Amino acid sequence: MLNKRKGFTLIELLIVVVIIGILAAIAIPKFSTTKEKAYVASMKSDLRNLITAQEAYFSDNSSTYAASTTALGTSYKPSTGVTVTIGGSSNTGWSATASHNATAQTCTITLGGTSTAEGEPRCS
Repeated sequence: MLNKRKGFTLIELLIVVVIIGILAAIAIPKFSTTKEKAYVASMKSDLRNLITAQEAYFSDNSSTYAASTTALGTSYKPSTGVTVTIGGSSNTGWSATASHNATAQTCTITLGGTSTAEGEPRCS
């Protein structure tokens, strides 16, 4: 009579663990690049939202742009982890920089002045 065993052998378990390890080694780097893209998209979105807030400020405050994000009050709030700094503003234009605490990339935007790509966030 044959002995009926229940369960898996040690070799079968080791093969499954190795396969899971290989899949994890492939998936983890892809996940981190996806997170990086999400952070950059969040910074770009915040800069585009800043355009709207700045234009509202411009129309309400004697045709000048806000010199800081705090001057915009509750009309502008960046995403969690994103820091937006307005670098220069006048009655003809402004520029701003966005950074995220989880990535080394920064995004900038310029409106007015001598901007060649006006209103389009650039990241590096």
